[in-house]
Amino acid sequence: MLRRLAAAAAPRAFFSSSTPHALPHLYINSPGGVVTAGLAIYDTMQYIRSPVTTLCIGQAASMASLLLAAGARGERRALPNARVMIHQPSGGASGQASDIAIHAKEILKVRDRLNKIYAKHTGQAIDRIEQCMERDMFMDPEEAHDWGLIDEVIEHRPVSLVSDAVGSDLPNLGGGGDGANKATDEPSPA
Repeated sequence: MLRRLAAAAAPRAFFSSSTPHALPHLYINSPGGVVTAGLAIYDTMQYIRSPVTTLCIGQAASMASLLLAAGARGERRALPNARVMIHQPSGGASGQASDIAIHAKEILKVRDRLNKIYAKHTGQAIDRIEQCMERDMFMDPEEAHDWGLIDEVIEHRPVSLVSDAVGSDLPNLGGGGDGANKATDEPSPA
């Protein structure tokens, strides 16, 4: 799944970098996936000018939890029944002993890199990250918030996200009962 998303991320990065006013939203329901595909998405999120809003709508496990945490500060959310899971990367190698040693060195480098990224976005100390990621660590949204992976747990879509989707006239859609357009003080069209 992350591979397909990574392939779609590059063209969107061009669009987002050329239209910095567009606020991209990343809805996450993923068990994770290949680390390099996840890092391609992460790098794209960091590359574009617009801050990326992340929302966990089911699960954000493994690499997907890193993408959830990589959203813009204040814009990382989860729904109440979402689950988040962090752990160290896993992999398998076969072949000659020298090839297995090469793969082992590489996965340890990747683990260190991922730990630094988690530290950057969560504020956790590297030693705590290493300790917590020794085994699978599952969290509910409140625990993910306490851990620094998200900024808030939400039950309803915030008005700011709805206005991003429908345009800046959202406050005028509800009307104040007087028929006036609050932005221009002109009568609303009938």
